[in-house]
Amino acid sequence: MTDEKIIDIQTRLAFQDDTIQELNDVIYRQQQQIDKLEKTVHLLLGKVQDLMSSSSEEIIDEKPPHY
Repeated sequence: MTDEKIIDIQTRLAFQDDTIQELNDVIYRQQQQIDKLEKTVHLLLGKVQDLMSSSSEEIIDEKPPHY
């Protein structure tokens, strides 16, 4: 191999290493966001279930009085 080919391969390898690290960082941040959203959804579902079970009145689908 010539020196130019070796330098080209090393340059490509360095670029690929940088790209892989950037992708890793993006995936890590996305996973943190997903985890946070899952916790939020879980909390919201719990609150909705509490509201549904604590509601003593039966929900009636009526037309409002202005109709």
